[in-house]
Amino acid sequence: MILVPLHLAARHGRLLLVAGLLAGLTLPALASEVRDVLPALVGGILFLAALRIGPRAALGNLGDIRRTLALSAVFQLVLPLTALGLATALGVADRPLALGLILMLTAPSITGSPNFSALMGYDPAPPMRLLALGTALFPLTALPILWGLPTLGDPSEVIAAALRLLVVIFGATGAGFALRALLPPLAPDRIRALDGLSAIALAVLVVGLMSALGPALLDTPARVLGWLAIATAANLGLQVAAWALGLKPGESLVAGNRNIALFLVALPPETTAPLLIFIGCYQVPMYLTPYLMAPLYNRARASSV
Repeated sequence: MILVPLHLAARHGRLLLVAGLLAGLTLPALASEVRDVLPALVGGILFLAALRIGPRAALGNLGDIRRTLALSAVFQLVLPLTALGLATALGVADRPLALGLILMLTAPSITGSPNFSALMGYDPAPPMRLLALGTALFPLTALPILWGLPTLGDPSEVIAAALRLLVVIFGATGAGFALRALLPPLAPDRIRALDGLSAIALAVLVVGLMSALGPALLDTPARVLGWLAIATAANLGLQVAAWALGLKPGESLVAGNRNIALFLVALPPETTAPLLIFIGCYQVPMYLTPYLMAPLYNRARASSV
């Protein structure tokens, strides 16, 4: 009986994400409460993704690992170094907008990328591999970019935050894989129930992530709308470019959806406020990805049939 509401949540997962966005914008008190439990929510979402996929599908074969390694290097090293070089040449590397975009490109995948891929009807294993390997490599790939940015504090603080995130990711996914190994093969209705539970958790998560955006939208609407336009163009533009280059939908999803919030712990106070707005705006195209990008990804699936 409990599976029925979870199946309903899976069927309407995209609507739940939009509802979470709206709740985060219009209910600031609730958003502040949810913000306090964000780490636990992130861990729970990772656990559900790992439980759904299982270790064998997540790890893949040697060819999958090589491809994931190459994509992680391009996403987290080549792209941000290129952006940093352009910003430095133009003399704008110390401006908040350029800083936000460079840090977004430097960051690994969002923790919910496997869940997003499953909600869209695609294999969640490729984004899971990109999440795990990209986060493991992040302390190394981020160093050249952090050393090249003129406005950041001690890069060691960012690396320490990356290591803490690494512990959360591998702890949660390890627990999910371990439980999956103990269970019999999951029936389709059980997998759909896990998708529904993931959709609910993602909808609650975005309420907390939007906690800084609602008040800013009331105080400086023009500024927030400008940040929103830029964040949307960056997120969706990277996804479209990756898809056009032949990447799988789950891989293209990771190209545009990055965990930029990781960097907040190391930013100097004078850059924190505008980046909080950027991070809040960045959640909008991120959580609308299942709606906005599904037609493009579905066309790719139809053409391959």
